Amino acid sequence: MARIRVPKPLILLLQEVEAEKFLPLLGKYGATDSKGRYFHWNDFKWRVKPGDNELAAWIATKIARKAITKNFPLLKAEGNRCFSYCVPDSLFAQLYGIDTMTGGSRENSNSILGSSPPKNPYLVKSLMQEEAITSSQLEGASTTREVAKEMLEKNLTPKDKSQQMILNNYLLMKKAVEKKDEKLSLELILELHRIATEEAIENQATPGEIRKNNNIFVSNLYNENTFYPPDWKTLEARLTNLCDFANYDPAPNDYSNFIHPIIKAIILHFMIGYIHPFGDGNGRTARAIFYWSILRSGYWLFQYVSISKLIQEKRGDYDQAFIYTETDDFDLTYFLYNQISTIEKAVKSLYEYMSRKKQDFYEFMDWIDKSPIARTLRRGHLEILKEAFRTPGKEFTSKQVAIDFGITENTARSYLNKLVNKDLLIAAKSKNQKTVLYLAPANLQARLKL
Repeated sequence: MARIRVPKPLILLLQEVEAEKFLPLLGKYGATDSKGRYFHWNDFKWRVKPGDNELAAWIATKIARKAITKNFPLLKAEGNRCFSYCVPDSLFAQLYGIDTMTGGSRENSNSILGSSPPKNPYLVKSLMQEEAITSSQLEGASTTREVAKEMLEKNLTPKDKSQQMILNNYLLMKKAVEKKDEKLSLELILELHRIATEEAIENQATPGEIRKNNNIFVSNLYNENTFYPPDWKTLEARLTNLCDFANYDPAPNDYSNFIHPIIKAIILHFMIGYIHPFGDGNGRTARAIFYWSILRSGYWLFQYVSISKLIQEKRGDYDQAFIYTETDDFDLTYFLYNQISTIEKAVKSLYEYMSRKKQDFYEFMDWIDKSPIARTLRRGHLEILKEAFRTPGKEFTSKQVAIDFGITENTARSYLNKLVNKDLLIAAKSKNQKTVLYLAPANLQARLKL
């Protein structure tokens, strides 16, 4: 990444550039360019129209942005300056697209998973595992995806710090879902950090504790210290203000202070990174608070959406969006564009994943009735296998199968035991040790040697 060109504050530019240079450009330059792109000075200066003064054009752009900017008095940057953001039309269009795909916080049968959370614990577990693995890899975990998935699936004890980070992030995602109906508090932030960093923390930091010094900084690719987080003595007050921001709900029909839930979740993500309240584990905690916020707002589909994988793939853009915000009047819009694009891609990836699963299911339905194994099984066996393939992780019982198929419980038990003997189901005892459960394996397709 090349060194970023930092713009001068608008108030200084207005003193340096004559009004007759920028006034004629006020209608020519808007908050974005004609393609809806929100440029930082680092990129903007190369896209000024021929014949126009670069600084005058930038002033015109900044004035257009200021006209639609919203400030946050609760969220202060260095020098007691407020963070701010705006929502140009192109950003609004992306938000609308995400709302349409996910159903937003309302029931919507057009969303990829229907109008309410599907009762498929395996799907939730599988996609949470994906987020846990990639979130850890963002922080430097080096374990392969295959080894990590096996550890989580089989509840194995982590063998090293990388595996511990992945287990922690998986538990962190579960905790974010569990706490989604609670308000954000300093105690909850510390709890999330503790879970994220237990036995996987560096910089002599302590899990679940705010840093007590200023011996922390962020460096760029040139090993230059580019960001010094706020003074440690201000951290508790800053986090308290952040909780107030997170928990604020406008009164009914009060739209003057409305913030789109996705925007609020992204700002919370950014602010944890900016405040840097911990010696280590800030990124993991920030992403957990993002999920907590978006789920609290009713966007239940997001428990199936993994953003860390896409952040990892475009880590340079992610870091750059942070820097753009910090170097241009603390304008959060740069980070909003970056994260909303990431979320949009993540939701589309979920659509593609679910479409593949549906196609696999249809192909399986077509195959199994004509397969060699069908000659060795009865119709009841095949129907159980179809359901097992459709819902990995499902627990079958002889009693429920008997009811579903209108057969005796003994017959249902014989069906299930035969599939266990063929290594197509897994037998296990229930928690009370009284009922035999028959589990649908995640790798049923491989067991059938398709």
